[in-house]
Amino acid sequence: MTGEIYLPLHHGKAPYWLLTRMKKLASPLVKLIVLEYGEKEFLERISNPIFFQSMSNVLGFDWNSSGVTTVLTGVLKSVLNSDEFSIRVAGGKGSNALRTPEEIKKYSEEIGAKGEKIVQFSRFAAKADNAALIDGYSIYHHAVFFTPKYFTVVQQGMNEKDRMARRYHWDVYSTTPELENVHEGIITERREKEVVNLVSDLSREARKVCVDIVRDGRFKKDYRKLISIVKWRGGIGVPRRIDWKVVEKAYNLQPERFEDILMIKGFGRETIRALALIADVIYNTEYDKIDPAKYCFAVGGKDGVPFPVKKDIYDEVIEFMRDAVKQAELGDYDRKKMLERLSRVWM
Repeated sequence: MTGEIYLPLHHGKAPYWLLTRMKKLASPLVKLIVLEYGEKEFLERISNPIFFQSMSNVLGFDWNSSGVTTVLTGVLKSVLNSDEFSIRVAGGKGSNALRTPEEIKKYSEEIGAKGEKIVQFSRFAAKADNAALIDGYSIYHHAVFFTPKYFTVVQQGMNEKDRMARRYHWDVYSTTPELENVHEGIITERREKEVVNLVSDLSREARKVCVDIVRDGRFKKDYRKLISIVKWRGGIGVPRRIDWKVVEKAYNLQPERFEDILMIKGFGRETIRALALIADVIYNTEYDKIDPAKYCFAVGGKDGVPFPVKKDIYDEVIEFMRDAVKQAELGDYDRKKMLERLSRVWM
């Protein structure tokens, strides 16, 4: 399931009174979902971009703000990182994202999770959305949700030039996956005209060619050939900054998979983009150029633009949230207000 919603960049912080109330309302709601459906189901719901958005709405936050990611993650981190749950949230925005590995290790000890495995997954997800899916957005918010057995990532990227954000929801895993169709959904305002999508199954052969280029030590020779072809053909933007020391390091390591190349420190998006272009232009092995984000208004538009409402998803989310709110240990006033907000979201 993929989805998209308008996410303009908003500055500032949510007011204290709102955060306090969101935490108060989130705690019984999360508790009920975990008790009724289990920890894995909660992670699967968080990895669903429509559910994530609707949960933020129900708790009272702005429906169309990029701050949904930061605020809801912070609220859930405060609620879940306690003795009441064996689910933990590590990371966050900016400096908090940088502390993700140490937080994962700390929280893993608390709940008996394999911290090193989750750290590996965390780094893999961050590098993949920064360098293997080159869509014009740089990751600035990274959060890992995990239980003793399962984990998922919710992270957000920023396009500083256009002041837009997009949020990446990964599927739920028990081990670091292969780099192919790893997202449950990507939410953004605008679908980009062309990207380098090496995460797609349509890029499988291109990834193999990239590995061969690195292993055979012909990257620099092919890169020069690419430059000459571009000068003759025109219309292709070729990266000009290639760290050849990192390329040499990769050759010496003789990586067997594209994932191994991706995780080499310093092997960044421009070097990977150059590899993808070489595979495409020189070896006639195309990579997927289609933006994996789907343009929609949460679950579709009532007038069929950009496409008709997905009624099954629509109904599922409404009923799940409505039942959870009704059963949660809340006062009549809070329950009534949450149900009213849920109704307004889908009008």
